[in-house]
Amino acid sequence: MQHVSFASTTRGLRRDSPPMRLFEKAKQFGIWNPSALDLTRDRADWLRLNAGERDLLLRLTALFQAGEEAVTLDILPLIRTVACEGRLEEELFLTTFLFEEAKHTDFFRRFLDEVAEHGGDLSHYHSPSYRALIYQALPEAMGRLEHDSSPQAQALASLTYNMVVEGVLAETGYQGYFTILERNGIMPGMCRGVRLLKQDEARHIAYGIYLLSRLIAADDTLWDLIEERMNELLMYALGTIDEIFSAYETMPFGIQLDDFTTFALGQFQKRLSRIENARGRSTGDIEIVTNDIIARDDG
Repeated sequence: MQHVSFASTTRGLRRDSPPMRLFEKAKQFGIWNPSALDLTRDRADWLRLNAGERDLLLRLTALFQAGEEAVTLDILPLIRTVACEGRLEEELFLTTFLFEEAKHTDFFRRFLDEVAEHGGDLSHYHSPSYRALIYQALPEAMGRLEHDSSPQAQALASLTYNMVVEGVLAETGYQGYFTILERNGIMPGMCRGVRLLKQDEARHIAYGIYLLSRLIAADDTLWDLIEERMNELLMYALGTIDEIFSAYETMPFGIQLDDFTTFALGQFQKRLSRIENARGRSTGDIEIVTNDIIARDDG
């Protein structure tokens, strides 16, 4: 296959488009180095924790670590699909997306190596619901794009990756992890890293909402498929949360199941409503609404 033209030398770049706005934010806020975070105090704090507290943080980190590695591995078909459609602005943003997922993988590995000093296999923390979502549903949805780039396949890939894996499971986990550390005044290096990571993830989710909204604006019949599959995958995310709590007779740090479940359901419903609002709208409307949301976000 040969190139016949290049967007940047024919039409130029659409700098007012949502993907380019996100690209600008990624260049401004996404350039942070996990290796530069000072984890000296974090290691000292780790040594003062009891066995149950260490186990919970290891369990959560094992879920984050594998999840970040999975999304790093699995995003490539989406980048290829967008590139083949000639959506240069979206591809530019997705290059930062891949870089940031790789950076997050590096970040959590630093915790395991330098704070927990744990070099063993942590996959026993990957529960059945987690495996159904991360080991199966995610690579299947993303891998389908290798041979099927239809709007339906793109919608299933994005909702699995952006809306459920990132927008429900990961965001809920990060919120809980950050709350544990901040509430107890421990591990400032990890707190700083998770705060920066959450900014990165917010841009990823914003792109997913934009992509799904763009697809629905072009074909309203996709909504039923998206709603049905998101509700199916939500059960895996909630199941993962339940399985974390069922592993302990008394939860370390005094955390409550209802707090996690309520947060997860709130994030899910918020994103589902945003996507549903695309029904009956034009692509131009979608860009205006998305740009307004991007402008209000501080990272």
